[in-house]
Amino acid sequence: MEPNVSNFNSHCAEISMEVHKVVPPPHRSTIQKLKNRLKETFFPDDPLRQFKGRPLKQKLMLGTQYIFPILQWGPNYSFKLFKSDLVSGLTIASLAIPQGISYAKLANLPPIVGLYSSFVPPLVYAVLGSSRDLAVGPVSIASLILGSMLRQEVSPAKDPLLFLQLAFSSTFFAGLFQASLGILRLGFIIDFLSKATLIGFMAGAAIIVSLQQLKSLLGITHFTKQMGLVPVISSVFHNTKEWSWQTILMGVCFLVFSS
Repeated sequence: MEPNVSNFNSHCAEISMEVHKVVPPPHRSTIQKLKNRLKETFFPDDPLRQFKGRPLKQKLMLGTQYIFPILQWGPNYSFKLFKSDLVSGLTIASLAIPQGISYAKLANLPPIVGLYSSFVPPLVYAVLGSSRDLAVGPVSIASLILGSMLRQEVSPAKDPLLFLQLAFSSTFFAGLFQASLGILRLGFIIDFLSKATLIGFMAGAAIIVSLQQLKSLLGITHFTKQMGLVPVISSVFHNTKEWSWQTILMGVCFLVFSS
């Protein structure tokens, strides 16, 4: 038994001393490294993978479905899904109608503009979009910033037509810029923003929008055009003579019932 044990130990030692060489990665030039890095940055999902090795007719069909996702899920749409969409659509509409009117008021625009902004984008997104959970439409902080920015140049009361034209021009170029970011796949830029910055922006936006509602809640007619905390609070307490107890009572009642 002793020779077998010694042979077994020597064999184990040989195995433990065996060296496995790691194959180095293939050599890549600087251009190839840059190309791979750009591909990982702009095309992490590799959208062109589904077109490889396909006939031309199928490539055209896949490309059309990629641009218009409704052609992909539309043929499988059923009446059961329609009933669910109808209920959810009516539920969202009950919120979108007053929300669109209030957002238009924040931007000093006619209420009909807010209604179109609430209903037209979801219809377009139903054809061009692919997410079931994404909310599309106007937002409060964008409406407030748009109204405050344009009000510094044009008065919505003295020249409402020019104010409306400037609002349409601003939203057009903002949409063009946002569409360019999507086409160029620059969504990764958001990764460079820290979580504290995003939370601070959302909290600040909520505070600014809430303070701007004091004008309507208190019934003040001569309100500041600035969005800062100090100018708004100063304007509220410097115009105490304009406070209306009827407006305050009605506003508080709506807040209680809505909550």
